[in-house]
Amino acid sequence: MEINDETETNLINLRRTIYLTIMSSVDFEEAGHKLLKIKLEPGQEMELCIMLLECCSQERTYLRYYGLLGQRFCMINKIHQENFEKCFVQQYSMIHRLETNKLRNVAKFFAHLLGTDALPWHVLSYIRLTEEDTTSSSRIFIKILFQELSEHLGIRLLNERLSDPAMQESFESIFPKDNPKNTRFSINFFTSIGLGGITENLRDYLKNMPRLIMQQQKAVSESESESDSGSSGSSESDDTKSESEASSGTDSESERAKRRHKCRRRD
Repeated sequence: MEINDETETNLINLRRTIYLTIMSSVDFEEAGHKLLKIKLEPGQEMELCIMLLECCSQERTYLRYYGLLGQRFCMINKIHQENFEKCFVQQYSMIHRLETNKLRNVAKFFAHLLGTDALPWHVLSYIRLTEEDTTSSSRIFIKILFQELSEHLGIRLLNERLSDPAMQESFESIFPKDNPKNTRFSINFFTSIGLGGITENLRDYLKNMPRLIMQQQKAVSESESESDSGSSGSSESDDTKSESEASSGTDSESERAKRRHKCRRRD
């Protein structure tokens, strides 16, 4: 008989072990060394990332200890990097449930992972910075995240990262160009938090937007005029063809009438 334990006792014991290991270690290197010795079953790697994030959020102030520990795990195994990316999506989706202190710690934790390239920057594509798609909690999260990145990297290097042509698809949701209203909202948001320098490209786009719209409308009108001229040309050719057929028909009728007249005179 096979007995299945539905109380998740093993999972609770694992979380307890991870928590005690994190809290009892002197520095992040010791904690990482002890945590790597814990035997994890396939699929339990996510629990390590969740416990690390929960311990970080419970602190009164953000401790760099957790950021360094998360960075070490991301560098050791790609599985942990993917799990932290999932944690980023989960935390941002329920960011409105977190208190301000927890929200600040979580934002600084992920800012550390992004600033050290432990977490890929395409995770920012999950953030859509518009008035309709954000709440007060999510705006605070984005504010702390980018302010920490600017302090870690500097405004110049941060601007270079965000202006990377290969990553523009991932940053379209943060710097939207689909609607002038959303573009202005993004510019005003970063300006209000003291990071207006990273919106230079967006300002240039908004400035040139009327000219781009006129060029698009001109291209559409030209394509429509070309299609109209093509259809009129085909109709004119059809008219000339019908006229030539009609004239050839009248010529053949006149020849028949002359032949009949000659036959009558011979008779």
